[in-house]
Amino acid sequence: MSILSAQHLYKSFGVEDVLEDVGFTVKKGDRIGVVGSNGAGKSTLFKMIVGELAPDSGELAAAKDLTAGYLRQREHFPEDRTVFDTLKALGEETAARKGPLAGQTLAERFEEIHGYSFERAARGILTSLGFSGQAEDQLVGALSGGEKTRLALGVMLLREPDLMLLDEPTNHLDIKTLKWLEGYLAGYRGTLMIISHDRYFLDKCVNRIFEIENRRLTCYEGNYSTYKEKKQLRYEIDLKHYEQQAEEIKRQEELIARYKGRGTEKLVKRAQSREKRLAQVERLEKPVMLSETLKINFSEKLASGNDVVFAEGLSFAYPGAAPLFKNVGLDIKKHDRICLVGANGIGKTTLLKIILGQLRPTAGYVRLGQNVMPGYYDQEQKSLVSDNTVLEELHRIYFKYDQTDLRKILGSFLFRGDDVFKKVSDLAGGEKARLALLKLMMSGSNLLIFDEPTNHLDIAAKEVFEDAIMHFPGTVIIVSHDRYLLQHVPTAILELTEDGIVKYPGKYDYYEEKRASLGKGRLAENDATETRSEASEGLLGQRSGSTQNAGSAGTARSGAGAGRAVQNGPALTGADAYKAKKEASAAARRAAKQLETAEKAVQDAEQKIADLETELCKPEVFGDPEKAVQTAKQLEEAKAALDDAYWRWMELQ
Repeated sequence: MSILSAQHLYKSFGVEDVLEDVGFTVKKGDRIGVVGSNGAGKSTLFKMIVGELAPDSGELAAAKDLTAGYLRQREHFPEDRTVFDTLKALGEETAARKGPLAGQTLAERFEEIHGYSFERAARGILTSLGFSGQAEDQLVGALSGGEKTRLALGVMLLREPDLMLLDEPTNHLDIKTLKWLEGYLAGYRGTLMIISHDRYFLDKCVNRIFEIENRRLTCYEGNYSTYKEKKQLRYEIDLKHYEQQAEEIKRQEELIARYKGRGTEKLVKRAQSREKRLAQVERLEKPVMLSETLKINFSEKLASGNDVVFAEGLSFAYPGAAPLFKNVGLDIKKHDRICLVGANGIGKTTLLKIILGQLRPTAGYVRLGQNVMPGYYDQEQKSLVSDNTVLEELHRIYFKYDQTDLRKILGSFLFRGDDVFKKVSDLAGGEKARLALLKLMMSGSNLLIFDEPTNHLDIAAKEVFEDAIMHFPGTVIIVSHDRYLLQHVPTAILELTEDGIVKYPGKYDYYEEKRASLGKGRLAENDATETRSEASEGLLGQRSGSTQNAGSAGTARSGAGAGRAVQNGPALTGADAYKAKKEASAAARRAAKQLETAEKAVQDAEQKIADLETELCKPEVFGDPEKAVQTAKQLEEAKAALDDAYWRWMELQ
């Protein structure tokens, strides 16, 4: 069933056309990824859908009583409210939309609708988004930009609109929270439209792609990877058709010229007839793949020594607070490409600033190697001066360049024409990111340190950035939650924890595989420890028994020997301690087994939903009303089962 449709939408701002002849249909239950370069019109489309902007022309129709929620890249909340109160005040709109019955509060109505308490739902979402314990009592005014984004996402998830519009929902989320969000959205019963540059996330969450390119919208069925394949195939087919038509037109023009050259009346008439037919042919435009991307080339002015960063015993704590991390050790060599991951708030940016010398560790030390010249990309772009124009900002650092050269360089980063005279404060997030990357590229640093460099880059720019990093001859440290980047760039992944660094010498798949097996590995290690303990105790028992037997046989023993025999005694008689240890180990194994079973239930439910959705798309099903209704009913039941499985999995975390 269609819940939203558009026909011949046009939108412009001043003399700049943004969207042209856009048409699409959104069906109930669709999961749509909206992709395109920065400035292509993705957010404009969302604002028209929710009524914040009106199209210049065209029609946009929504189903009756459709509720839509829009998560923007930047949200604003009352700063004197706590995190939980903000979520509660806005989230209760879910129940308000349904309308409380006589004598009911909104929270009671929410519980009646959903079958679980409002507060439980709110706190579950907050915990999963990194707000647990005292964090939910923080004032909104004290939150960072990333924390406000996560709060806005929590509000949106609790509202549960029929149509959820998410604009870059993965920004500022760590990997654990990203995986949770993917699972949550998989069980969401409404319709999703997601603007995202996170290719990995799109592969997991969507089944259709709306691509906005050259002001037009093209729909592709499938996830992001399927879209890439289909787009490439479509380009090749369109190019072949264009070339075939161009070849045929050329052949016809040659024939016409030849006929006219013969000079006979009959051939001239034939030439004129062919000219008329040729004039009526609709000429195909040559298809193009967007080639207007960044031109990034990181180079080093001076090669560093082999030892780049060495640290031992690093700890850091803010005054009066518990340590963010402790016992951190680093040994980073030339040519290493290190990706640093870890939970939000663990101190990844803090560690980068310690390496750069911007912060002093509470304990331990860090040392940079010979000729190491670090350069830093700050995700908040605090190094940019807001009042400067783009050109002034670059000239401020690289004053030896004349303006003509700087404008050429800025052009390679897509700052063209009057763009160079824009104020930094007026730049969009992606434009600020490009300017900050350009400044770093021109620095000639041989140690590049990036803090979330891909957050505001479009997909094409991300791929250019990744390629530039792969060809950089120096050393790289990147804090990132971009799993696509983590799968292609690093030589090693370092996970920052409260107790130090865990090194994974590989890419993201290896990291995930090792972390997934970590719980099992710990259980196996416990079993191995118990086995070693049992063997050790058995050996002690044999030795003690020998000593005792030898003593009863009248064999001479020194006092020291007798002392050892007495000390071994408790190991033989600690049955209660051994039993408790075995029971604790068995309980841990049972818990791990329950969690594994719950994860399997979620996976099975997700697979069943995917199978049923595929079934619904078959002509023999959607063409048969009875089969279609039956399959749709099974799909709703499967989604309800996924909800139950997912809550069970969350309870076991």
